[in-house]
Amino acid sequence: VAAGPPPPLEPSPLPVFSDEGFGDKFLRKTRENPLVPLGCLCTVGVLTYGLISFKRGNIRQSQLMMRARILAQGFTFVALLGGMVVTAMKSRK
Repeated sequence: VAAGPPPPLEPSPLPVFSDEGFGDKFLRKTRENPLVPLGCLCTVGVLTYGLISFKRGNIRQSQLMMRARILAQGFTFVALLGGMVVTAMKSRK
């Protein structure tokens, strides 16, 4: 058994975070990774246009927009993962 000082009896203090509202956090996260909100907006726009096309009876356009929605969702997911990787790499330094 290695001899050394005994472990502290009290837990280490927790970090203190400043009170950050929803708007402040949203703006900070958007500045950190601007591609995620852009991808979300594209997804919602394509989905909306596809639903409007479906309601009007334009099945071909509706199917095309649903496929484009899948691509937009994929872009958003890749942007989210990329942002997480970049954040993890920054925290290691």
